[in-house]
Amino acid sequence: MSEVENEIEHNNDDRRESLLLIDDHEEEVSINGQKVRRRGIYLLPNLFTTAALFAGFYAIVSGMRGQFETAAIAIFVAGVLDGMDGRVARLTNTQSKFGEQYDSLADMVSFGVAPALIMFSWSLGSFGKLGWAATFIYIACAALRLARFNTQIATTDKNYFTGLASPAAAAVIAGTIWVCADEGLFGGEVSSVLSFFSAVLTAVIGLLMIVNIRYNSFKGIDLRGRVPFVVMILIVIGFGLVSVDPPRILLGIALAYALSGPVMAVYRRTQAS
Repeated sequence: MSEVENEIEHNNDDRRESLLLIDDHEEEVSINGQKVRRRGIYLLPNLFTTAALFAGFYAIVSGMRGQFETAAIAIFVAGVLDGMDGRVARLTNTQSKFGEQYDSLADMVSFGVAPALIMFSWSLGSFGKLGWAATFIYIACAALRLARFNTQIATTDKNYFTGLASPAAAAVIAGTIWVCADEGLFGGEVSSVLSFFSAVLTAVIGLLMIVNIRYNSFKGIDLRGRVPFVVMILIVIGFGLVSVDPPRILLGIALAYALSGPVMAVYRRTQAS
């Protein structure tokens, strides 16, 4: 197709779009070293992102209704879906700038706002200004962490995160609420000591998202390659262990990952000295 025909087609598309209430998305991509403008978005990875966003929204609604166990589970579901959208995009070669920004905004809702509001509704709301402060610290740190990640995405080592990833931070908060709700601790059953611990935990987990500590991203795992048969057996055993006591085991895994960054940072510093 000649340049004149391309220009005519582009003008025709513009006329059609002028009749619509919503313009089509257009972004610049690099193909063989040349900048090309492409219209539209990739459907498959953005479906997973939308599902993760809905899970975060559902968690907020459930928390407002006092259904804290359901809200915590929805946060974990959002985490699984969030981990799939990026991998699906890489496996199908459907990465895009739109997808990156949409994923970041969805993460802010599902792993920034949702866990903080659920924690606030569960125990921090009755704890006065300290509860407000801890909740805001977590939300602000989640926003700062995502903003920093977006600006450094092209230059950072893909095998590591700088600071605790927001889905992992949300898993710690959601896991704590899930375990306590499973024990019947919510509403008037939450003691002042537990509320104070929750406030400190929320603030500390928030701060871990912005500290300069490296966490393994596990993005180097090759999902398309062959693995020994024993790996599949270990995965089955892992699912079986989680099913025994989901809230406590998932909380344990989330806490272990959250602590792995500071522990490895201290270990590397002691080895270097």
